[in-house]
Amino acid sequence: MSATLILAYLNEKNRPYSAQDVFCNLQKQHGLGKTAVVKAMEQLAVEGKIKEKIYGKQKIYFPDQSQFKDVNDADLKAMDGQISELSTEVQSITQSCRELDTELKELSSSLTTEEVASQIKELKAECSGYRERLEKIKSATNHVTPEEKEKVYKEHNTYVKEWKKRKRLASDMMNAILEGYPKSKKQFLVSLNI
Repeated sequence: MSATLILAYLNEKNRPYSAQDVFCNLQKQHGLGKTAVVKAMEQLAVEGKIKEKIYGKQKIYFPDQSQFKDVNDADLKAMDGQISELSTEVQSITQSCRELDTELKELSSSLTTEEVASQIKELKAECSGYRERLEKIKSATNHVTPEEKEKVYKEHNTYVKEWKKRKRLASDMMNAILEGYPKSKKQFLVSLNI
C-alpha cells in the first residue's frame, strides 16, 4: 500500500526526493511511518520502479525517466510561455485578492446601515435637547449686560486685592509675634481660636 502511494507520488512530482522528504510530505496526509517509507523506497529501487543515487551518506530517489515521453524544444518553449502566462495571471489574481481583502477590512470596520440610523436618531435627539435649551436661554428676560458683567469682574478684582493685602498684613504681624513667642505657631493659633 505505502509503496504504491510513494510510487504515485514520485511519478506525479517527477523530481528527486530523499526518504526524509517523502516522509515529511506524506506523513500528515497519509500517516506513514518513517521506517515504512524508507523500506518502501528501497524496495521500489530494487524492483527498478524508481531510480536511486547516493550522494555522500544520503540516498536520493526519483522516478524512472524512461516512462515519460521525450519533450522537444518547441514543447519546452510552449510550456515556458504557458508558465509565464500563468505566472502573470497568478500575480493579477493575487493583486485582486489583496484589493478585495483591503476592501473587506474597510467594510468590516465601518458601521452598518442600522448602526448609522441608530446613531443619527441619537444625534437628532441630542440636537433637539440643545435647541430647547437654547430657546430657554434666548427667551429668558434676566440677561446680564456686558456692563454689569464688567462691573462684577472689577469688584471681584478689588476684593481679591484687598483680601491679599490684609492677609499679608496679618501674616507679617503674626510672624513678628512668633519671633518672641515661646510656643509653636500651631499652639499660638489655637490660643487665638483661629
